[in-house]
Amino acid sequence: MNDMNETILRWLGALGVANSESSWVYWTIALVAIALIVLLANVLCRYVFIPLVKKITKRTQSSWDDILFNDMLLRDIAHLVPPIIIAMLIPMAFDHEQPLLEFILKVNAIYMVVVIAKLLCTFLSSLYKLSVRRNSLRSHSLKGVYQMLKIVVICIAIIIVISILINKNPGYILTALGASAAVLMLVFKDMILGLVAGVQLTANDMLRPGDWISMPKYGADGDVMEVTLTTVKVQNWDKTITTIPPYALISDSFQNWRGMKESGGRRVKRSVYIDMRSIAFCTEEQMAEFSERGWLEGVEREDKFVVNLHVFRNYLENYLRQHHRVNQNMIIMVRQLQPTAQGLPLELYFFSDGTDWVPYEHLQSEIFEHVFAVLPTFGLRVFQSPMGIDFNGEGFSGER
Repeated sequence: MNDMNETILRWLGALGVANSESSWVYWTIALVAIALIVLLANVLCRYVFIPLVKKITKRTQSSWDDILFNDMLLRDIAHLVPPIIIAMLIPMAFDHEQPLLEFILKVNAIYMVVVIAKLLCTFLSSLYKLSVRRNSLRSHSLKGVYQMLKIVVICIAIIIVISILINKNPGYILTALGASAAVLMLVFKDMILGLVAGVQLTANDMLRPGDWISMPKYGADGDVMEVTLTTVKVQNWDKTITTIPPYALISDSFQNWRGMKESGGRRVKRSVYIDMRSIAFCTEEQMAEFSERGWLEGVEREDKFVVNLHVFRNYLENYLRQHHRVNQNMIIMVRQLQPTAQGLPLELYFFSDGTDWVPYEHLQSEIFEHVFAVLPTFGLRVFQSPMGIDFNGEGFSGER
């Protein structure tokens, strides 16, 4: 290499360039030549290599290569070619003892580290997009894991850049960081807690994107949009967005409705308060009417006296079992609860045949409208607090 440099310097002297100026002319020519080679390599990568790879990926039937080798990843690969060429050609053009060589190599090394870190982050983003498309991985909270890997890559890149600037081994930087571990843990507290919480949520299958969760403490009631390293985004039913720290889902209690969606039925648990003064034995006329309509089938009778509420409970159970929008494979029950000052609660416990909200509300309304309409047929009344119209005394009739 030194022989080639001396040959070039003698050639410059033969052209009339003074010895004091020949070295600067040589450096200029070398830098221009290297710059032209780098420019040519960059043009070849942009206009030959990248279009060729895109054409190959488009011709394949699989879609994973289109996601993995996207435009951003290919551009980052193209950006990596110039520093590699510079690292190969610069030592050939300059003497190792020259300060200019050390400066150029140091700047080139820093640029190469930055490009490699960006390339790895882009590659991780492509892997995340690819994993989301797989049904087996779509339900797992992987975004926080990929974000943590990106942070690790960036931290390693920063350590390497600092070691290049101060001409120290990266292990020296790690030793210095170990001494300030308490400060680093304080700075990255949320990230560390988020990472640990994300691992626990994924390992225990407590939360998935798309789950409906309720967490009143944070005002969250809706579908999980995404689980990241520091936040869990929940879109509420009013289309507002609530953000929850991942570690709060571990330390606090929340309700996940995934089991309800997977079961295919949504529970209805509502009560009708019966006026206890209307509960009585059925009259002979009522017994004849109920028997004619078939409402006494399945009614247990130890004697000839039957309570109207008993017949009504039996009627409601048969009504629910024959309803086409009630899930017949799940619990159907009509039961009495503890009497209260507002009457006797008669609870209807059943499940709808779907989990969508609007049909679920329509089913509840339809059934309870029927309950309120059929109650008087059994001689029963719904308890209702008295209003002014219920009083016949003076002062309530509107007359003076």
